[in-house]
Amino acid sequence: MRVKQSGTLGRLAALRLLAQRFTFLSLVAAAVLLMLLGKADVLLIERTRALVIDAVTPVLDVMSRPAGAIAQVVSQVRELASLRAENARLRAENERLMHWQTVARHLEDENDVLHQQLNFVPDPDPAFITARVVGDTDSGFGQSLLLNAGSRDGVRKGQAVLSGETLVGYVAEVGDRSSRLLLLTDINARLPVMVESTHTRAILAGDNRDRPKLSYVAGNPNIQVGDRVVTSSSGAAFPPGLPVGVIASAADGTIWVEPFVHRYELEYVAIVDYGLGGILPFTEKPPPRRHGGAEN
Repeated sequence: MRVKQSGTLGRLAALRLLAQRFTFLSLVAAAVLLMLLGKADVLLIERTRALVIDAVTPVLDVMSRPAGAIAQVVSQVRELASLRAENARLRAENERLMHWQTVARHLEDENDVLHQQLNFVPDPDPAFITARVVGDTDSGFGQSLLLNAGSRDGVRKGQAVLSGETLVGYVAEVGDRSSRLLLLTDINARLPVMVESTHTRAILAGDNRDRPKLSYVAGNPNIQVGDRVVTSSSGAAFPPGLPVGVIASAADGTIWVEPFVHRYELEYVAIVDYGLGGILPFTEKPPPRRHGGAEN
């Protein structure tokens, strides 16, 4: 009995060894056979492939559901951790904003009291119109944009052009229905500015790069990266305090300014009439001032 059982096991082992030796050749032969069948009967192969896909798809769907569920749970846990961190950051930021809101209200009340004591006469509200950027004349010789508003709309040379509250340039040329905005980064642009933290006056000079630089800086100020740059009242060009940008670098004797708004972000701009014409003097009688709101 033992001899018979050992003989059966020996034959099974021999068959297993034979199958292992000829597995690769069998697979190659099967592949060649399938290629021949595919060339001989394309419809048969397509039907067979469809049947196999139909049979395998439910199995793959069932197998993928646990993995998808696990991935969703992991994603939710990560999102929850991120939301907690974001919530803590927003709470801290909200506390700082509440503090500065209290300070701003106190300063506003104090400012109102001082204005009343000094009989301060506030500046009139500037007139403005909104224009759309319709063209870009970017080249190696200058950086300017074309606007769809001209002299018939009340536009004049030298008027400030703003995006929101930020100065982006001024009107250099005016046609009947269009005008040209000279950007602060243009090589021909020169603008009197001031470093807000130190009240240091300088000239913002463009050179057709993304960042203009400060020239003719007054004195030996301690200018730091991140200081805000705003317009100054020098030359009666623009009212003081219009945001321009921040100090990007102050090394090797050159101070570069990063504008708050870049040319590729401009679509609609406000052409503002402050009643000043220091950069480009008015050569003709100005038209009646137009206000952005309702007529008075």
